[in-house]
Amino acid sequence: MHTHTAPWTGMIATEDTALACTDTGGDGTAVIYLNGQFATQGYWRKTIAELGPQWRHITFDERGRGRKSKTSSDYSVEAAIRDVDAVLAARGVERAVVVGWSYGAVVAAMWAHRNPERALGVVLVDGCFPYDWMDEAMEQRIRKLFKRMRPVMALLRPTGLTPRLNAEEQARSNIELGWLSRADTLGPVLDAIAVPTRYVVASGTSLGSKGDEQERIRTSLAGVTARNANIEVAAKVASNHGAILSKDFGAVAEATREVAALGGGASQDRGPRRGRVTGARACAAGR
Repeated sequence: MHTHTAPWTGMIATEDTALACTDTGGDGTAVIYLNGQFATQGYWRKTIAELGPQWRHITFDERGRGRKSKTSSDYSVEAAIRDVDAVLAARGVERAVVVGWSYGAVVAAMWAHRNPERALGVVLVDGCFPYDWMDEAMEQRIRKLFKRMRPVMALLRPTGLTPRLNAEEQARSNIELGWLSRADTLGPVLDAIAVPTRYVVASGTSLGSKGDEQERIRTSLAGVTARNANIEVAAKVASNHGAILSKDFGAVAEATREVAALGGGASQDRGPRRGRVTGARACAAGR
């Protein structure tokens, strides 16, 4: 039984910053969505519509992201994990399904690992792969990429489409993610997750990747699912990393329903089934 909560949009103050947050309210199971590294809460619009008003959807823009969230002196993954706690506390939510895309998937897994009693379930959308893709050469490549993108980022910044972090801060954030994603660091976190967890995996490339780099990184999931029975691949979809939330939101919604039902959440709402999700699930099962 969930307490009915009125819809709310506003700012949540935490540490030296404030986060723009939207809470659809209602009395359904709460789902908190964690964005890609420099993305905004608007990316979840189709997933939220697919799940519908039976659920309580909580989205927010991380530090220095979007049009309203304030800047900060700390853009670390640890700060992002603390921000999940801050948002849930401000909205009075004790337990929730955690859905994260890309960078947000790593934050979701780490938060769930530390808070098994609060995480009803976890959905990791094309992110959180324990793979050694970061080294000194990759660090330099990342720094060059963000320096090259600086003029475009500056032009788009007033729209909220690009973060207010400078090029060095963005590079540092991406590099930290790479080191935290190494097998000996992220692997033990995933091995210890004690709640239902589902991956929705994209295909092809992502921004800054070359050749088959991204697909090689995704191969690390075979070991993850073999070691932890709580973790499965729900779907391997055709869209790439950047398009997965706009094209395969149905797969993300279905994985959310699944983990919520297993975790004791909104099992009363199974929602519509999309044929492409069923096909993707069959593909994943044959991996």
